[in-house]
Amino acid sequence: MLSAALLFTMLNVFIKLLGPHFRVWDIGFYRFFGGVVLLLIVFGRHRNPFRGNNLRLLILRGCTGSAAFVCLVTALRLLPISTVLVIFYSFPVFSAIFSLLIYKEKISRLEVVCMFAVLLGVGILFDFQLTGGIFGQFVALAGGAFAGLTVTLIRSLREKNGPVVIYLYFCMMGALVTLPKFIQQPVVPITAVEWVMVIGIIVVSVTAQLLMNQGFFYCRGWEGGVFMSSEVVFTAIVGIVFLGDPVSWRFWLGGVLVLTSVIALNRLMAGKAGSNRIRMNRR
Repeated sequence: MLSAALLFTMLNVFIKLLGPHFRVWDIGFYRFFGGVVLLLIVFGRHRNPFRGNNLRLLILRGCTGSAAFVCLVTALRLLPISTVLVIFYSFPVFSAIFSLLIYKEKISRLEVVCMFAVLLGVGILFDFQLTGGIFGQFVALAGGAFAGLTVTLIRSLREKNGPVVIYLYFCMMGALVTLPKFIQQPVVPITAVEWVMVIGIIVVSVTAQLLMNQGFFYCRGWEGGVFMSSEVVFTAIVGIVFLGDPVSWRFWLGGVLVLTSVIALNRLMAGKAGSNRIRMNRR
């Protein structure tokens, strides 16, 4: 999960630095179609990578994930990256709500504390500054809601599907969603830098998503969302190291709050797993 968060930070930077003439649909199509091609090249030589269980749910997860990505990219084009992350990383809360509605999943008080501590840490990191237009903020929030539903659905898919088939259907649905707008007026990379960024978006997103999907084999949807919140810490570090952002008390307090909450959640998960094993052995 932490490796995926680091790679998603790189993905955000690529998207933010890519020229403004690349539309949301161009970025989305390159990511999704490129992901399909890359997965088929790497994993399609010796087996059928499309063979999955629960086709309808795979397609639904692909649609919700595609909607989350389109909302995220749209928000990144409209708002500062810090504002987008503050709003978008409300998705663990949405995931917890969907887990309660769909799976009747109980959440302990300590887990709720960890979840809201992460949100507080995100807000502290970026000074709670929700700058930009209302539409952009609404799109970022919608992206968080779609992301929360997406990671919740992965819980059912991960039982009988590997991370490759889950991501392959995600890329397929995303390519179908973005294709109509893309072919109307396609924007093709021209310079070497643009090609590097587009290829980087494809490779980094595939690697990050496979790592994230694999991570969800070991934790619940909203728990994975809390772990992924470390992305905001990595984003802040990138801003400090490469963009010259000042190192303020907000970075230390917000970063420590996010990471300690993630560590605490990890300990709670380990304790639950140990208790479950003890109960099974007694039976």
